[in-house]
Amino acid sequence: MRYRYLGKTGLRVSELCLGAMTFGREADETTSHALLDRFTEAGGTFVDTADIYSAGASEEILGRWLKRQRRDDVVIATKVRYGTGEGQNDRGLGRNHLMAGVESSLRRLGTDHIDLYQVHAWDPGTPLEETLATLDTLVTSGKVRYIGASNFSGWQLQKAVDLSRANGWEPFTALQPLYNLLDRSAEWELLEVSRNEGLGVIPWSPLRGGWLSGAIRRGAERPPTGTRVETAERLGWGESWSAYEGDERTWRVLDALHEVAGRTGLAVPVLALAWLLGRPGVTAPIVGARTLEQLETNLGAADLDLDPADAALLTAASDQALPYPYSVIEMDPELR
Repeated sequence: MRYRYLGKTGLRVSELCLGAMTFGREADETTSHALLDRFTEAGGTFVDTADIYSAGASEEILGRWLKRQRRDDVVIATKVRYGTGEGQNDRGLGRNHLMAGVESSLRRLGTDHIDLYQVHAWDPGTPLEETLATLDTLVTSGKVRYIGASNFSGWQLQKAVDLSRANGWEPFTALQPLYNLLDRSAEWELLEVSRNEGLGVIPWSPLRGGWLSGAIRRGAERPPTGTRVETAERLGWGESWSAYEGDERTWRVLDALHEVAGRTGLAVPVLALAWLLGRPGVTAPIVGARTLEQLETNLGAADLDLDPADAALLTAASDQALPYPYSVIEMDPELR
């Protein structure tokens, strides 16, 4: 496992991050702890969760495992924003919910600090100044070491960076966007802002819920039984079958992955992760797993440098037409 600095900070993290969203949902506590043990055995140091995953059970499961570890050997990231109770202030990015949220996460994790505390999404009901000033207070207090954002748009991220700079507040040091071979719109602005402002990028859903796992090929008429894609179709999640199967680009990407896999002997998910690891600005994709077998496969991407020709083939297969104004910018060299 190789290690990278998280953006322009001095915090080093493993190049793969273990996502704990499955803990308490698809993976029981025994399996979750086995996944954590194998991940750290392979050199992994970076684990991501959120206060809403399994209604807090994900943080609790992680916390009970953490008690058996040397705390400084593990970088723990969690998130706050969505509803954690029935009260009017049990959600959002207001000062009240942030202060209560960090205390609840610290209690569930059984630790005195959170290494990376991320806002899970934009909150249109709270002034951004209130959110950023409160996050700065949490860093000053020592309860949080670094802060980040997830699911922001480009202008929201840049505004947050500029406000923090103007007021001398702790800046965001990481962005957690949706980014994979099927979803590359983060490249239009989010990755540009992150590179320009020195934010680390930790993409979520790098295998798009199983679309890039190797289980789906051109010609399939329905999602494989028991897969997350099948579940997503039933529950209306973003990685559902109907969200991608009607786009020829989806099948072009899968064709390219299977072609490279057949030629190199590398597993399809390993190739998808290795492509992402090679993209400019990416720090550590967040890999989720329900089983040790899935995790073992994903760990194959660690220390792997994709052949430039294969990377170019996957990039070309996943290219998509740029919307305005990016199409104009791309056509004029003076604007790039």
